[in-house]
Amino acid sequence: MKKVVNNKAWFLVLPVVVLVAFSAIIPLMTVVNYSVQDIFDVNNAYFVGAEWYRDILQNPRLQDSLVRQFIFSFFVLLIEIPLGIAVALMMPTKGARASLCLILLAIPLLIPLNVVGTIWQVFGRTDIGLFGWTLTHLGMDYNYASNPIDAWFTVLLMDVWHWTSLVALLCYSGLRAIPDVYYQAASIDRASGWAIFRYIQLPKLQSVLVIGVLLRFMDSFMIYTEPFVLTGGGPGNSTTFLSQTLTQMAIGQFDVGPAAAFSLIYFLIVLLVSWLFFTTISHMDKAK
Repeated sequence: MKKVVNNKAWFLVLPVVVLVAFSAIIPLMTVVNYSVQDIFDVNNAYFVGAEWYRDILQNPRLQDSLVRQFIFSFFVLLIEIPLGIAVALMMPTKGARASLCLILLAIPLLIPLNVVGTIWQVFGRTDIGLFGWTLTHLGMDYNYASNPIDAWFTVLLMDVWHWTSLVALLCYSGLRAIPDVYYQAASIDRASGWAIFRYIQLPKLQSVLVIGVLLRFMDSFMIYTEPFVLTGGGPGNSTTFLSQTLTQMAIGQFDVGPAAAFSLIYFLIVLLVSWLFFTTISHMDKAK
C-alpha cells in the first residue's frame, strides 16, 4: 500500500517565507534592477546593462576602500580570535565568579554601536579622555583626529574592545561542553596544559570557532557606525571603509545605479569569503 505523505506542515513555515520575501528577496531584486539602469528621477530611467559594474570595478577610490577593508578584517580576526580563546581559557568554570565574568563579558555587547563610537570619541581625546591623556603623558604624539595611523589604530582597538567578548563567550560555551572524561584521561596520561589545549580543547572548539570567525569577519567587513561616529571616515580616507563609501555614493551623491551595483559586488564578496572560510575549516575538520 502506497504511503500517503502529509505536507500540511509546510503551511506552518509559509508566514516565514512570505516575511523573508518582503524583507529580503524583493529589496534585493529592486537593487538588481537599479544596478542596470541610469536613474535621473522617478519617471526617467535608462537601461545601461553592466556599465555600472565595470565602472565600480575600475574605480580607484573603491579599490582603496576594499584593500583597507580586507586589512582591517584581517587584523580583527588575527587579534580577536586568539584573544577570545585566551580569555575563555582563563575564566572560572563554576560558582559566582563564573557568573560575574559572564555578565562582565556581555556588557560591551549590549552597548549600541553609535554609543560605542561616542565612548571612544571621548576616551581617545587627549584633554579629557583617559586613553588619549595616558598616551600623551607617556610621551606619544597621539591624535586620532589628525593622524591617520592613530585613527586606524583607535578604530581597530575599539572593535577589539567591543567584540572580543563575543568570541570569548562562544569559546567558553564550547569549553564547557567538553566531557570531563577527556580531562580525566589526560590527567592519567599526565598530559601538559599545552597538550590538553592542542589535542582536546582546540579540536573540540573547531565548530564554535567556525561560527566565531564567520560572525566576526562578516561584521568587521560591514563595519560602519563606529568609525563613522568616531572619525567620520578621516583623517583623509584612512578609516573610510566600504560601507561608508557605499553610503556616500548612494545618499550623499544620489548615484543610485552605481551604488546598487556596488552593493551587489559588496554582498558577493562577503558571501564568497565567508564560504571560503567555512569550506576550508570544514575540510580541516573532516581531515582529522
